[in-house]
Amino acid sequence: MSTLTDLTPGVWTVDAAHSEVAFVARHLMVTKVRGKFEQFEADVKVGEQLEDSSVSATVQMVSVKTGSEDRDKHLRTNDFFEIDTYPTMTFNASNVTSRTLEGDLTIKGVTQRVTFDLEFGGVSPDPWGGTRAGFEATTTIRRKEFGLTFNVPVEGGGALVSEKIDIVLDIQLVKA
Repeated sequence: MSTLTDLTPGVWTVDAAHSEVAFVARHLMVTKVRGKFEQFEADVKVGEQLEDSSVSATVQMVSVKTGSEDRDKHLRTNDFFEIDTYPTMTFNASNVTSRTLEGDLTIKGVTQRVTFDLEFGGVSPDPWGGTRAGFEATTTIRRKEFGLTFNVPVEGGGALVSEKIDIVLDIQLVKA
């Protein structure tokens, strides 16, 4: 089985057709709403040593999809992502280990340091002569720390949208 140290140094790009940038939030504190962003790109630079690696990613906020067009429209408004003013979310990581990816996440103009837990899926040749690698990365953020403060109190306690949001990245890289 391959390990993260088996990645060939150099530039890798995200295969968006085989990757997903997703999130999970509690709705009314009793169920989960899952969403994803359909437009994103990233460059991964793998250093000779793993700690010399970096990641730079951009997500187009207009591409949010949750399975409800009304909810998607609401997420794009000033109540949430305010996409007319803040059209992108970015992540820039400079601290990479075999188990974590630490960097600056910017949402709605607010930058916070976050750490993703990494699960390496492996490296494999593809049928077209290229090399692919797979990862899953997860973290939990507090949305209010990013200026995402909209909420509605619910009778009996709780709120419409949870404070904690899980971010789940399922990424396939292609060696450039």
